Amino acid sequence: MRRISIDPVTRLEGHLKIEVTVDGRQVTDAHAVGTLYRGFEPILAGRDPRDAVFLTQRICGVCPVSHATAAALALDDVTGVAVPHNGRLLRNLILGGNYLQSHIIHFYQLSLPDYVQGPDIAPFAPRYSGDYRLNKETSDRLLGHYFKALEIRRKCHEMVAQFSGKMPHQASIIAGGVTQNATKERIAAYRKLLAEVAAFINNEYQEDVGVIASAYNDYFKLGRGPANFLVYGAFPLDDAGRDFLFTPGAYINGKLVTLDKEKITEDVTHAWYTSAGDGKPAEAVTQDQCNKAGAYSWVKAPRYDGMVCEVGPLARMWISGRYTNGVSVMDRIVARMLEAKLVAQTLPVWLDELEIGGPCEAAVEIPYMGVGVGLTEAPRGALGHWVVINNYRIERYQAVVPTTWNASPRDKAGQPGPLETALIGLPVLDADNPLDVVRTVHSFDPCLACAVHVIKPSSRMDQFRVK
Repeated sequence: MRRISIDPVTRLEGHLKIEVTVDGRQVTDAHAVGTLYRGFEPILAGRDPRDAVFLTQRICGVCPVSHATAAALALDDVTGVAVPHNGRLLRNLILGGNYLQSHIIHFYQLSLPDYVQGPDIAPFAPRYSGDYRLNKETSDRLLGHYFKALEIRRKCHEMVAQFSGKMPHQASIIAGGVTQNATKERIAAYRKLLAEVAAFINNEYQEDVGVIASAYNDYFKLGRGPANFLVYGAFPLDDAGRDFLFTPGAYINGKLVTLDKEKITEDVTHAWYTSAGDGKPAEAVTQDQCNKAGAYSWVKAPRYDGMVCEVGPLARMWISGRYTNGVSVMDRIVARMLEAKLVAQTLPVWLDELEIGGPCEAAVEIPYMGVGVGLTEAPRGALGHWVVINNYRIERYQAVVPTTWNASPRDKAGQPGPLETALIGLPVLDADNPLDVVRTVHSFDPCLACAVHVIKPSSRMDQFRVK
């Protein structure tokens, strides 16, 4: 029996430690350890609620639009504002462009080096030794696409900036809609960039995923998650918000059920937070407790009706019925590519529906008191923001991000999180080069960048200690 600690796991957002116990070349136990404290909830307390749209974007530089969207939806909810037709479409277009860049960077920059052996130079080295199955010609072609993907990702940012002012950290999504309206020039610029991005997705990206899936087809049987899925819904197709491109719902124990936001809770039994962090997000308080007995992660454990649920592209494609092949490492990679194709083919529809000069935002009046919920889908999965307002200010705020779901620790019932579940039972042929473990972790596209290091006031600012 051997215990392996990978700290940190590289090629993901933020800092994640994975600890696995290997016995007989198989993982028998696993712990996903978030080694950073987020701290955004206390930062938001006491501020004007409208600040949340801009401050929460700083949680993540890869998917800031998702946080802006969730925060704006929470304020839309608490104020009862109706977002105009153009506002809905522009939010979709901004979020959609952000989706494409996120999916592209995941496959090429974060996952592809797990399967393609590049030259012995950075960023391809150092790397684990192990099972690389592609010949040199195929590897060189995919590595060429690695660099082209960086250019395509930049074009995705340019798409988003047409209607959001800038990227990362867009500036136009607000409560009540969007501040930058559609013009013929901006629509034309967005459309031209989208054509280039869509061509890359429909050709190189799709073909390259097919190459990897064919060469590593045994990974369709590895890294199986809990087989429970959760989707909040995203990209509204009507102004009333009744129909979505990504269907909201839950898939629990083999059955599709209607989403009930009241069943969303967080458990902090094995997380470094006080018990006040337990329960429904709108009622919870985020207060650190770094020496807590039995805790091993700064990530909380969200549950839906007490059940462990995987979130992300596979969950969305599964619940919508677009892809239900399996619940594995390779299924996550394939589902993400198929989702990128879907978004790319839908964005032109929203461009066509824009009304030049039509209203894109509605006036918002912050109430003295109220509770709002903003549920959407980030590229990595279900994202929820809960805001409690008192005396026109934020009294409490909770952001439950996708990786909080996927990289959660065990809960009070002892249930491991989705990532931990996917690792348990995984074969490990070489404990000194746990490539299978890393491939499984990367298939979830973890993002733990929404955190702040915990330091002692007496310590130097360039030194820190993580547990």
